[in-house]
Formats: sequence, structure tokens, C-alpha cells
Amino acid sequence: MTSHTPPPPPADGPPAAGSVGLSVVVPAYNEEDRLAPSLKAIRAHLDAEGPETWELIVVDDGSTDGTADVVRSAAAEDPRIRLLGSPANRGKGHAVRTGVLASRGRRVLVTDADLAAPIAELPLLTARLDEGAAAAVGSRALPGSRIGIRQHALREAMGRAGAGVIRALAAPGVRDTQCGFKLFEGERARIAFAASRLNGWAFDVEILRYFRQRGWVVAEVPVRWDHRPGSKVRAPAYAAVLGDLVRLRMRAVHPAGLAIAGLYLLLALFLYGGLWAAPDSAYLVDSASDQQQWEWFFAVTADNVAHLRDPLFTDLQNHPYGVNLMANTAMLGISVPLAPLTLALGPHVTWAVVLTGGVAATAWAWYRLLAKRFVRARWAAALGGGFCAFAPPMVSHGTAHPNFAVLFVIPLIIERAVRLCEGRRVRRDGVILGLLLVYQVFLGEEVLLLAATGLLLFAFGYAVAAPTAARAAAGPLLRGLGVAAAVAVPLLAVPLYRQFFGAQSYHSVLHGSVGNNPMALLEFATRSLAGDEHKAAALSLNRTEENAFFGWPLVLLATVLVVRMWRRPLVRALGFTALAAAVLSLGRDIALPGTVHTLPGPWRVVGELPLFESVIESRTAMVCVPALGILLALACDRAAARRPRDERERSRRLLAWAALAAALVPLLPTPYRTVERAPVPEFVAAGHWRDYVRPGRTLVPVPVPDPGQVAALDWQARADFGFALPGGYFNGPYGPDRRGIYGPVPTVTSELLKKVRETGRTADVDDRTRRAFGRDLATWRADAVVLPPQDQGTPLRETLQRLIGRAPERVGGVWVWDVRDGV
Repeated sequence: MTSHTPPPPPADGPPAAGSVGLSVVVPAYNEEDRLAPSLKAIRAHLDAEGPETWELIVVDDGSTDGTADVVRSAAAEDPRIRLLGSPANRGKGHAVRTGVLASRGRRVLVTDADLAAPIAELPLLTARLDEGAAAAVGSRALPGSRIGIRQHALREAMGRAGAGVIRALAAPGVRDTQCGFKLFEGERARIAFAASRLNGWAFDVEILRYFRQRGWVVAEVPVRWDHRPGSKVRAPAYAAVLGDLVRLRMRAVHPAGLAIAGLYLLLALFLYGGLWAAPDSAYLVDSASDQQQWEWFFAVTADNVAHLRDPLFTDLQNHPYGVNLMANTAMLGISVPLAPLTLALGPHVTWAVVLTGGVAATAWAWYRLLAKRFVRARWAAALGGGFCAFAPPMVSHGTAHPNFAVLFVIPLIIERAVRLCEGRRVRRDGVILGLLLVYQVFLGEEVLLLAATGLLLFAFGYAVAAPTAARAAAGPLLRGLGVAAAVAVPLLAVPLYRQFFGAQSYHSVLHGSVGNNPMALLEFATRSLAGDEHKAAALSLNRTEENAFFGWPLVLLATVLVVRMWRRPLVRALGFTALAAAVLSLGRDIALPGTVHTLPGPWRVVGELPLFESVIESRTAMVCVPALGILLALACDRAAARRPRDERERSRRLLAWAALAAALVPLLPTPYRTVERAPVPEFVAAGHWRDYVRPGRTLVPVPVPDPGQVAALDWQARADFGFALPGGYFNGPYGPDRRGIYGPVPTVTSELLKKVRETGRTADVDDRTRRAFGRDLATWRADAVVLPPQDQGTPLRETLQRLIGRAPERVGGVWVWDVRDGV
């Protein structure tokens, strides 16, 4: 680095930092034409109205013109002007850092060489530092700013967009970070710039974040500003700024947070290791038909995206009636963004990525919420976040229901609701909450309904526990919810209309009464370390619906924790939420263990409410998971904050840790078991189907696909959706009242072939049955009937021969009947 030689310093060395009233730092790059009048204006203002002592530091950032000569000429007239230089262009951030670190002022002004914000605006900034601010930044975005000469409309638009990105990523609270007119308290400025690393245009953001993080007040001041021709900011600079912001954001992540995220990911990989060993062929044993259904949803969504088709509907399954994808668990919020991955590597890889990454992201989102809002000890937040994502109900749904296991948006929604209660930026937080709600709708609506139920229970419990605080929070919360609704309703109007009133829409899925047995709250799940699969099976609908199973040690520990921390309204509200959700999960009729008697449950009332009639009531126990996770984090944080003073307290603490281990170790999840899925027949894999099925027509597998027979969905995906299928696995309408059922509406043909497969007996076929079979084939627009190898293959083939009236061909390992000309 080079420097203009100043007048000889005093005998006792150069002046120390703080020995000058004001340092003005001007970064300059190829400013030969504009710099001289700017220096003259600065000198004139400071001599007339500035502090008694000042210095003017110009940092030449590797200029290739006469910038340095202009500064030397001015310095020859006034030794208070100094030139610092860099042999190469390093960036505005580097130049400003060089000047600030070389400054000696009790205050430091950073201003651009073009004086777009006139030096005469300095008193406005000075007044804010006199009032106690550590920094005052000129702003073109606040009411009261005066913009004279404007820049090109496109540049203004890019500037506004860039400012929005900056606020979102790195500098909330400052509307205009990039105005080059800032006044700092000198010593704090030198500390901040010494810690800075960005050399480009985003250095302002890094410095302002530094001030904010240390609680140093930053005031934003409206100033006059005029566009000056010759700006150095070009279009590529915006990309560079975005890159700097991303790096800045990454550096802001606490190392412990990264380590905890890594641990969550390792745990998820441990659970799903079987999938990753062979993602193309591995199948989760306990997922029944659900894994195939989800892979099909991912595949068909990617196909819709690739061919610019309607993402909310398809007729590739249940042809010709189709499937309302908005009314099914297609998770468009993930399946659409991951469409490129699905197209490149297949839906089996997407399935593994969604489960593994989604569960880890959910744990980290809960950890982040706990660390920011509830506890100080990061390990306590990590424990609570891990429980929220890996508790037994979550592990159960992680077998087959990513819409119930991938919940990283729910903690973000809760955090935004907490922000609204604080009432600081209601409009902004309401808008963000609305967008989060929209996104969650495209991830899982039933989860959102359950989360809303849990939040309502918590709000009621907190209002009873702390009525004054609840009343203070109610106003801004309700206003923010109104803003969120104003954002969400227009965005969701069309998708929700399609879901509830569009083609193949339905209401009230028929699933019967499936409340939890009270013992399910106390026992251990199949995939828990202490689990007994036989006990769990007796107390649950299936292995993907083990919706409680917290184990009696944890239930006991949670009860003790609520009693011990009863004075805290938060704890009382959490305890009420967990208890109320557990009772609701018991369903319409609460079984009395050890007897045949039941008691009427509150779900008799709740289940009649709109939307709740389709909820599996045992799932309400999942609301207990975050309530228990937060309780555990609070208790651990409290223990970490108290150091034992004597041997008695140390013994108590040891007992507390033992109780925590006794409650959580039995719940540790064990890896999901996988098997190798049945291979796709050569008839499909080798493309022989193209000789039999015309574009837009249907291949009919036998048996006709339904929730219990889904192999053909894999065939279809492997064939790049070259043919449609009758039947399938989805939710759709049944009957004149359009009640929701799982799978297609039964037909004569599907029921006949299903019965043959179940009984192993060839069906008696008469003319009436043949005519019904022909009508079904015509409705399905069938070109080929395909019988793959399977149990009861012989009676199925014989039945089909009677229905079609001729023997099949053996092609690519399957029996094929060509029915393009009818039967």
C-alpha cells in the first residue's frame, strides 16, 4: 500500500486515534473528473461549520487515471488531506476499510466521491450521534428524503429490489443500506471495520449488522440525494452483492448450529440408511403401499412440470376420471421444486432426499426456534429440536408420510406468530406469515390444521395463565393475522377452489373412529429402542399411525417438570396444550383400560366441525410433541443455568440427568427396515408396451390398481408416463354425496378380479359379466390387458380368457391381451 507523504509528524509520533474531531473517508476509483470539486466542497463545509479539527482521507482504489494526482494537488494546499492507495482495484469495501482503520477522528464520515448526498447534510447525521446513536446512515427511502436528479427507472427498480433482498437476508430494520453517506462513532467504526471481511459493494451491510449485533444504535436519517452520472455500479455488481450477502449470512450461522445440523443429518441418514444403500430398489417395509404412492406423486409432478401441464390434476391414474392432485398429498411445495432432481435421478432418489433432508431440516428448524425464543443453552435447544423431529409419532410417520414428518415450516410459522405478539413490525410479519401459510398448504393441510389446533390450545392456556400479557399481545396478533389472511386468501383461492369444488373433489374422507387407546400414550412404539411391535400393533391402526407412544417414563417426567416449573405461565400453557391434545386424541369414545366400557370423548364435538371430520383423531397426539420438546428444552436450560452449590445439589442434579436419560433413551429411534422391491417386468422396462398401447390410451394391469395393488404405478413412472392406468391409489369421491374414499370407485371388473386373487378360484363368467367387462374396457379406453407373474396367476389368466374369449400372448415376462379392437 502506498501513501502520500504528509507533513513531518510531531516529535512524539503520529496523532493517536481520537485526536481529531472528524475523519472524512472518501473511497475513489477513477474519479479524476469528479473528485476535485468534491474535495473543495468538503473542505469549505468543514472549515465553515465542521468541528474544530478534521482530516480528509481519500483512498485511491487502484485508479488508472489521474485520481491520485488530484488528491496530491489538494493535499499540497491543505495538509489535513491525506492520500492512501492500493496498487490494484480491490473494491469499495476494501478502500473504505483502509480509510477508516487509518482514521483518527472521534467521529468518522464515509461519503462517496461524487457527493450524491451533499456534505451540507452532515449536520442531520451529527444530530443523531449527539442524541446517543452509534451510527447515523443517510437514507433515500424514508419519508422526508429529497431526491432531486433521479437515475434511470430500471436502475431505480433494481435498487429497490436489491434493497428488499438485503433487508431480508442481512439487514432487517434499515431500509436503505447502500446510500454512501454514513457517520460513525469513531472507535466503534474502527472496531467494526477491523472485523469486516467483505471487499465489495455489500460492505455496508456487514458493518451495519456488526453494529446491530452488539446493540449499538443505528439511526436512519432522510437526506437529500441526487444521481450523479458515471456510477461505477454495473449490472454484474448486483450478482456480486448477492454473493457477498450469502457469504455474510453463512458467516452469521453459529458454528454450534452447523454442528447440530450435521448431527441431525447423521441421525436421519442412520434411520434411512437402507434406502440410501440402494435407492432405486429399496422399499421401506412398514410403508405398505404408501412409498409407491409418494414416488408416483413425485414422478407425475415432475412430468407435469417438464411438459407444462396442470400441476393440480392428472388423468394418468384413475383414467379417464383422473386424480385431483390438490386434494391429495402430492406435497407440491416440495415435489415441484425437486422436479429437476426427479427427472434426472428418478422419484426413488427424491423420496430418499425428501425424507432424510426433510426430517433433518425439521429438527434444525425447531432447534433454531428454541435457541432464538426459549432457551439460552444451545445443547438444550438441540435436545428439544431433536425430540420435536425424532419423537415416536414423527418416526412412525417418517416411514410413509412425509407430509407429517417434513415440518420445517411449522416452527417458522410459530416464530412469526411470536413476533406478531410483540407488535413491532405487524404488517411485515403478517405478510411473511401469510406466505408461510401458503407454502405450508402446499406441503400438508392436515398438519397445518393440527398446528393451528395446538396454537389455539396454547393461546387459551396462556391467556388463563397470564391474562395481562395475553391481552397486550392480542391486538397486534389479530392485526397481523388479518394481514396474513389478506396475503394468503388471494394466493390460495384458485388452488383451494380446485381442491374442494373442482374435478374429482370430495369431502369427509371415510376412515371410521380411530382414536388412541389411553395405553398408547404410555407404551413404546415399534421403532423405539424399548418398543414391542406386538404391543404397538394392538394399540394402533398400523405402523405408520403410531401417533402417541411417548412411554410412561417421559409422561411421568413431563408431569414432574410442569409441577416444578409451575410458576412460569409458559410452562402452564404448554402443560395444558399437551394434556388437551392427548385427551382429544382419544377420540369419540375413550376406552377404559381393562374393561369393555368407554366414556364419551370431546372429539364427538370437535369431529363435527368443518375440516375436522376428515382428520384421523389419534393424530391429534402429535400436537403433544412440540409441547413436550419445549418443556424438555426449558428444563435442561434451567438446569444448565444453575451451578450446584454443595454435594446435596450435585446429587439432585445427577438424579435429574438420570431421570432425563430414563425418559428419552427408550424412545431413541431404530433404523427403518427395507426390502428389495419387485422388479418392473421386461414388458415395461424394455418398452414392449409401445407395440400394444397407443398414445393417450390405457394399459390395464391385473388386478386393477387399488390401494393394495400399486406395482403398476412404478411401471408407469418407469415408462415415462407413456400410458394411462385405470384405478390406482389416491383419494377421490364416491357416490352422489362425493364422500372421500381411498382408491377408485369399484367396478364389476375390478371387483371380480380382486375376488379371484383373494380366493384363488376361477370366476364363473356369463354374458352379463362379459358385457360389463366390455363396458369397463371401453370406459377405460383400454388397449391392452396385462397379467404379470403373481400369486393366483393361473385362476386370473383363466378368468380373463373367459372374459376376453381368447388366449393371451407371452411377451416380456407377462401375459398380454390386445384389446384395441374390443372384446
